[in-house]
Amino acid sequence: MRSSLLFLEAFLFLLGPAAGYLTTLVPEPGPSSLPLPEFSSSFTSGFRSGGSSSNSTGSGSGSVSQFSNFTGSKDDRGTCMCSVALPDTTFPVERVEQLEITAHILSENFKKELSKVKEYVHLISIYEKRLSNLTVRVEVMEENAISYTELDFELIKLEVKEMEKLIIRLKSSFVGSSEIVDQLEVEIRNMTLLLENLETLDKNNVLSIRREIAILKNKLKECEAAKAEGAPATAPPPAPGTCAHGGVVNVSKPTIVQLNWRGFSYKYGAWGRDYSPQNPDNGLYWVAPLNTDGRYLQLYRLYNTMDDLLLYTNAREYQITYGQGSGVAVYNKNMYVNWYSSRSIAKVNLTTNKVALTQTLPDAAYNNRFSYAGVGWQDIDLAVDENGLWVIYSTEASTGNIVISKLNDTTLVVLNTWHTKQYKPSVSNAFMVCGVLYATRTLNTRTEEIFYYYDTNTGKEGRLNIVMNKMQERLQSVNYHPFDQKLFVYNDGYLLNYDVIFGQKPR
Repeated sequence: MRSSLLFLEAFLFLLGPAAGYLTTLVPEPGPSSLPLPEFSSSFTSGFRSGGSSSNSTGSGSGSVSQFSNFTGSKDDRGTCMCSVALPDTTFPVERVEQLEITAHILSENFKKELSKVKEYVHLISIYEKRLSNLTVRVEVMEENAISYTELDFELIKLEVKEMEKLIIRLKSSFVGSSEIVDQLEVEIRNMTLLLENLETLDKNNVLSIRREIAILKNKLKECEAAKAEGAPATAPPPAPGTCAHGGVVNVSKPTIVQLNWRGFSYKYGAWGRDYSPQNPDNGLYWVAPLNTDGRYLQLYRLYNTMDDLLLYTNAREYQITYGQGSGVAVYNKNMYVNWYSSRSIAKVNLTTNKVALTQTLPDAAYNNRFSYAGVGWQDIDLAVDENGLWVIYSTEASTGNIVISKLNDTTLVVLNTWHTKQYKPSVSNAFMVCGVLYATRTLNTRTEEIFYYYDTNTGKEGRLNIVMNKMQERLQSVNYHPFDQKLFVYNDGYLLNYDVIFGQKPR
């Protein structure tokens, strides 16, 4: 208690000079009374110099009355007593601690919200890129008027209706037996029903319907031609896998199967179907897009059926590290590729994905010395037809003209070689059918032409004029399948099919 009084005395002493004199500040009475100590002589004289004071309730004279009001009294001993009410001088530690905890919680919440905002900004950036990519893809599909995932049912319906009108007109004017016409009418009706059912199923199955429509159209054209000329319809196509025909005379319009499984950026590559003479109808479908550099063959996929390929299901994906260019061919469950940066040919077993054999192609130019026009790294182009495995290439001795060699598919040894007069870099691509080389060239961005042939059976060569429509500008590869009698074309990333039309064999 003594220390408290001393503190109060010091406090009052300091307040006095600030007001110009020394006095006692007495607030309103509080709950307790504190005894005042006896002041020193200096303190008392300073106190009394301001004037007299009363022992009872009152106010100091002069400037004292202007400073403060106070109450006081004396006890029995004559000691001066007064009551002082002091403010709460206790430091609010608990409140400050609570404030610090609240501030910490707010800071942590702010950090969490800030991290969420950063994450959202990153996600928005990713989605913007995806949306931009999707927009580009849709624009490309719109420009080319196709969709590789969903075909236009309404367009097919219109085609079927046109055939219905044609068959009705043909039936009303047909003279003689109408058995064939009646059969066509039934098939068209069945097609209409099947189309209606397919609208509720996977849209990719419409591709097979489109092929059947094309077949029906051809039959109708044959009937019309027979009616107009009074002659029998065109002879049926040759048996699959045989050469009982007069060579290639035309190709159908392309069937767009789909975009390759790696996407728009993979414009170079090849695709086709394995051909095995012992089991020609059960070949695997294969797709081999090159890397975006247009040179390196790293990945390929195998599919058991066309439906698997169309739906991207049940695919077996393999990796190799030595393929170069789009001149790939598959024959009898083996893939044949140009060995990277060499004139060698590699034979890859599709069952094990292991190299079974490599063999150097004598004198062959390689590494873009004599590749096709507009398609790099295809100096060595492998091909398959009814007779087996072939290779199309050039040599320095041939001054860039096409050289054709027949290979033993087991040992890769050259069995025979033919030299042509056609300069290879002026050709856009080539393929073999029944021992005859057919070469293509570009007419414009939407049209290709089969313009040249060389018959290894007779040694004859000549000019042709067979127009091929295409979807994109360049044909990266053309592979022929003897049993299906189709061309499998890789066109700037898209997989196309063409039906090959043969002429009648000369008698």
